[in-house]
Amino acid sequence: MPEGDTVWQTARRLHDALAGKVLTHSDFRVPKYATVDLTGRTVLDAVSRGKHLLTRFEGGLTLHSHLLMEGAWKVYGTGERWKGGPGHQIRAVLGTADRAAVGYRLQVLELLRTSEEDRTVAHLGPDLLGPDWDPDLALANLLADPGRPLGEALLDQRNLAGIGNVYKSELCFLLGVTPWLPVGALPADRAAKLPALARRLLEANRDRVVRRTTGLRGQDLFVYGRAPRPCLRCGTSVRVADQGDGSQERPTFWCPSCQAGPAPPPGTAQKWRDRYHRTTG
Repeated sequence: MPEGDTVWQTARRLHDALAGKVLTHSDFRVPKYATVDLTGRTVLDAVSRGKHLLTRFEGGLTLHSHLLMEGAWKVYGTGERWKGGPGHQIRAVLGTADRAAVGYRLQVLELLRTSEEDRTVAHLGPDLLGPDWDPDLALANLLADPGRPLGEALLDQRNLAGIGNVYKSELCFLLGVTPWLPVGALPADRAAKLPALARRLLEANRDRVVRRTTGLRGQDLFVYGRAPRPCLRCGTSVRVADQGDGSQERPTFWCPSCQAGPAPPPGTAQKWRDRYHRTTG
């Protein structure tokens, strides 16, 4: 699941493969940019901003992409078979003399002036893996709506950029509260350490192939994806429920013994409980 660490890794792969090289081939397989050809332009850099990717080219152009839930950029060498998915899922190809970056299932893809990048990312809060990281501002953003459930506040990229469903669940576990606890009810000492803890988790995983939050061999995550298996700390069955307005699937995991606070609203757990019991039973 692409979160801030995954997007940071993707940007680094794109940068390492393309930066400083001239495009020998470009192909945009979306109607809006079907006739655009960037061949002959030098790739300047590729950077992440929260969950957004910005690939910049000479001439003041930037390709903005977002992986959402299923998108991916894959890099291949000359003659290597592309295997990121079927051809009809390819949305963009950026090729140099020795590399091809292939974008699969990119639901957000737009070409814009580099000088106008802010219109796509200016709304984001401090980037957990970026040079603009500001823990005090991130905490102030989270606390600005004290009645909002903590899990929803953490997912709001306007508060701080880079957290997705996995880190939301893991952070709430490490803080000892449920994702449905109002932000304003979070004890002051735990609220104070939240920004640093979130950054530490993403920094620790930005160079890893497998995301890990526990430090335990063979057990990568405390609660995410573990329902209905036992909690690694207390042995209670980990639970799962939906969180949010229902417009997106947000499976949220928590331990009812280790985490204090409200339970999810009635009816939000059934579909996920059925699904996870079926896959783990």
